[in-house]
Amino acid sequence: MNVQIHSVRFDADKKLIEFVSQKLDKLTQFGEDIVNAEVYLRLDKDQMRANKISEIKLDLSGGPLFAKKQSKTFEEATDDAINALKKQITKHKQKKRGV
Repeated sequence: MNVQIHSVRFDADKKLIEFVSQKLDKLTQFGEDIVNAEVYLRLDKDQMRANKISEIKLDLSGGPLFAKKQSKTFEEATDDAINALKKQITKHKQKKRGV
């Protein structure tokens, strides 16, 4: 799987990039046909609340899947987005099988 991680309005440290990469690697357990993953980590302008946004786009053989989550930390936002994608992958596989 080809992974691209982009940080918008800040420079992501090595630890955060490794965290995101590890989480994405675990997605291959759910869908072996993942070709490409593109992650955008963004800082929202609102400094008071949950201003960390994680957007993940997966390219599968049957079409793209997308999740966008916002939280107080990038790790939490990424976890939420990964969980949403797990559900989407499961539904995608069921559709493919005709269940």
